[in-house]
Amino acid sequence: MEDNTAGRHPGSRPTLTAAIKSLLVLGLPLIGAQLAQMLINVVDTVMMGWLGTRELAAGTLAFQFFFILWIFGSGFAFAIVPMAATAVGRGDEVSVRRHVRMGMWVQCAYFALIFLPMGYIREILIAFGQEPVLAGLAQDYMDIAKWAILPSLLLMVLRSFATALEHARIILVITLFSALLNGVLNYAFIFGNFGAPRLEIPGAALATLLTNLAAFAFGALWVGLRPEFAGYEVFKRLWRSDLPAFFEIVRLGLPVSIGIIAEVGLFAFTAIMMGWLGEIALAAHGIALQIAALAFMVPLGLSNAATARAGIAVGRQDRSGLVRTGQAAVIITTAFALLAALPMLLIPQTLISGWLAEGDPNAAAVVAIAVPLLAVAACFQLVDGLQVIGVGLLRGLKDMRIPMLIAVFSYWAAGVPIALALGFGAGLEGVGIWSGLAAGLTLAAVLLIRRFFREAQNPAVFAVSGKKSPE
Repeated sequence: MEDNTAGRHPGSRPTLTAAIKSLLVLGLPLIGAQLAQMLINVVDTVMMGWLGTRELAAGTLAFQFFFILWIFGSGFAFAIVPMAATAVGRGDEVSVRRHVRMGMWVQCAYFALIFLPMGYIREILIAFGQEPVLAGLAQDYMDIAKWAILPSLLLMVLRSFATALEHARIILVITLFSALLNGVLNYAFIFGNFGAPRLEIPGAALATLLTNLAAFAFGALWVGLRPEFAGYEVFKRLWRSDLPAFFEIVRLGLPVSIGIIAEVGLFAFTAIMMGWLGEIALAAHGIALQIAALAFMVPLGLSNAATARAGIAVGRQDRSGLVRTGQAAVIITTAFALLAALPMLLIPQTLISGWLAEGDPNAAAVVAIAVPLLAVAACFQLVDGLQVIGVGLLRGLKDMRIPMLIAVFSYWAAGVPIALALGFGAGLEGVGIWSGLAAGLTLAAVLLIRRFFREAQNPAVFAVSGKKSPE
């Protein structure tokens, strides 16, 4: 395990500086991995944008549905981090192995449930008012990309295992490998380079599938062979059921998935609303969203680190370390958000121009819509970062249900109605829709951060058994 012990031990009084350093040691590789993961999505979007505005719009729709299905399943993997981290904190290797093994079982069961519905994305999009041509192109993507979801989710389980053990560098290595491979395969299969057939949008899906298969194989070999992981023997008796662990993952993971989907669904429904404004508006939304999402990868990676650090603090009965972890996460996120907002406000045209094909007759219209969207994104950088940090910290406490309710309320009872009212009722169109996003994120950030610091003082949070589980 990496030497990252500052602020852990019961009875110690860790300084805030030490807590910030500890969080960054674990968080920086995870942030790098999130940025590399986002690079995969950026490459997909840019290369589909090179095909044309219509292909970019269709790709935006297809990716949103792929991402919703994938991120819902990821919630079960995220739930493994606090369970495994708490077990690591009390030295219980058997519990770690059980949760990782059953995490793989849960992902296989989830994939079986969603496989058939993925064949009807075209009909779903048309029912939501999208153009049939765009819906058909989106279905072409999903017919291939759906096979990538299972290896990607299995890899997420291994990533959660590595995060709980505070071995984040392997996550960065695997994700960088994936980003490089995905870029090469996209260039080959979208445009027909290196002797490959020109498949256009289905080529992007094929690149996604091959990349995820290779990444999971890489991760499985690394975890199975490296000494820092091999001692846990997570592939030992992989076929053996452990129903208590299986249902614990489902019980804790389902609220995580619902909470995630509430937020992601808000952004997906935003794409639907932008589609109502037309193809140009949807393409502008896709570009602005990718830029904002790139910035979001930093607090997202830090949130994963905060989950592990909080879980370990709980396992070690370290209240002071838990509070300091929360304070450190808020400080780092605030500083980054202020920096990330500057280029969105100062050089929006420069950020947007690289996403459009040279000579595209619609480029000027897309830029005109995307620039004010980026201004709104700059304004919600802080609250977007703080809400995901709040979620990560609360996951470390195994507090899943209330954050789920906060997410559903903030995004759908507040965010969506405000987006509809400002975007269509007040006639602000794209800016109004994105202002609804900002409102939902602000409410969620306030409620989640407030809840964490209150729960960190709750003695029930530290009621964790110190007994090791028998094999």
